[in-house]
Amino acid sequence: MAGEIRLSARLKAVADLVSVGNRACDVGCDHGYLSIYLLEKKISPGVLAMDVRKGPLGHAKENVSKAGLEDYITLRLSDGLDKFEIGEAQTLVCAGMGGRLMQRILEREPLKTRAFRELILQPQSELAGFRRFLRTAGYAVRAEDMVWEDGKFYPVIRAVPKPFKEEAAQPKEEEAGRELEDRYGPCLLKQKHPVLLSYLKEERENLRRLIQTLEEACESKKAAERLTELLREMGYTQEAIELCSTETKRRVGNNGKNNH
Repeated sequence: MAGEIRLSARLKAVADLVSVGNRACDVGCDHGYLSIYLLEKKISPGVLAMDVRKGPLGHAKENVSKAGLEDYITLRLSDGLDKFEIGEAQTLVCAGMGGRLMQRILEREPLKTRAFRELILQPQSELAGFRRFLRTAGYAVRAEDMVWEDGKFYPVIRAVPKPFKEEAAQPKEEEAGRELEDRYGPCLLKQKHPVLLSYLKEERENLRRLIQTLEEACESKKAAERLTELLREMGYTQEAIELCSTETKRRVGNNGKNNH
């Protein structure tokens, strides 16, 4: 392969959260670009690259061969973690799929999933439900990033298994206060992440248009229920914007651009 792999912004954000020195298992490796990058940048000493589809795995094999990394990247046809054996890797990487599918992959092999030291995850939909799943399944979010690329926002999550003692000690009454974190990410909110703020402002405008349309429409029970739901969504969005705005403005004012 001519030159080193250059990743898209969304995949580089994934790679940047992988702990240096960990062997990685890349589930849904597609053409293998992320796996190759982890080796070329000396982030991982070895990668197990798996995909459920023969076509992309064939392309990954070609790319790995061109990069001369056949001794360091193992390619395997696998539905999720089916063909993974505990101990083969310390980091699980899962990117480029919806939150529900990702959840199914993790739920189907709970012992294998919990054996990883860290999970680097980039769900592309159902974010609140997926974060809620991680939390209730005994995982703690330790780091997050968010990038904007080609008109879309991509969050990335680094989660680790909670010690069983910590998991058991979690107060049940705290559940009600977690909605905002589940929706937008506990670390992103704490960081007052500038890309998250951009996402929230765009979401607010979308909600405003939908609310205005419903308010102008003929009244019906269904429309009224939808309007109530949208107003509730707007409340969460506005609360998150207020949490993020002040610090982000200070960052932007210091250097004239959003840094994260």
